[in-house]
Amino acid sequence: MVRVFGSSAVPLTHQDIEVASLDSCLKLKEVKPEVIINCAAYHKTDECEDNPEKTFAVNTIGAFNVAKVASEIGALNVYISTDYVFDGKKEGPYYEDDQPNPINIYGVSKFAGEVVTKNYSGRYYIARVSSLFGVAGASGKGGNFVETMITKSSEVDKLKVVNDIVMSPTFTLDAAKKIKALVEMNATNGIYHLANEGACTWYDFACTIFEILDIDVEVEPISSKEFPSKAKRPENSSLASKNKLENRSWKEALEEYLQLKGHLK
Repeated sequence: MVRVFGSSAVPLTHQDIEVASLDSCLKLKEVKPEVIINCAAYHKTDECEDNPEKTFAVNTIGAFNVAKVASEIGALNVYISTDYVFDGKKEGPYYEDDQPNPINIYGVSKFAGEVVTKNYSGRYYIARVSSLFGVAGASGKGGNFVETMITKSSEVDKLKVVNDIVMSPTFTLDAAKKIKALVEMNATNGIYHLANEGACTWYDFACTIFEILDIDVEVEPISSKEFPSKAKRPENSSLASKNKLENRSWKEALEEYLQLKGHLK
């Protein structure tokens, strides 16, 4: 986000602001931003099941605090949300006007964050993304799926990857560019799906990574039941958009990512 917005961005880290605290969020009044992009999230999905209080403190109360301050200073409020607001029972991709029905605590907290963003902000965008991969990696999770697959391919002869969960991989750089485009065009208040175009399973995603990099490793498709987790995952959380922003395919985005990371010469 900082890379895309450049010198106009004022990045605030955990050391600068804690969204779960309204007093802390009041620091935003000192910055006097025209746009607030709320990237804060507690997103360790399985941990969220054991820590609902923390999950809602960050993802919902945090969203409320930011929305409240944004409204008071007349700033546009951009809330980053997730494909996990859906239950995964739909055939085909989810659009902005599909009804959310989250099936895990993380998804419930993010949907609640969407509601407070919508109802407590004067101007707002709710930007839904899915299965993020980016150069910086995931804070608190370490790396991303792409890097994990590349690393493991050099350690083992055979990889097992889930083939019954469908999603839309999203390059963080593309999502950031779409948010900037929304801001610059002064888009109307609403929900925007910013995932890269198309959908695949994690198995498909892994196979495509290895194909692009010409890595010879056996990949075995398996059921998600072989990797039991505390949090339920939607079987299909692929996203598509009815807005006028063009989202390039996830394969094209993946190739650029691999180039930026130096995996492709």
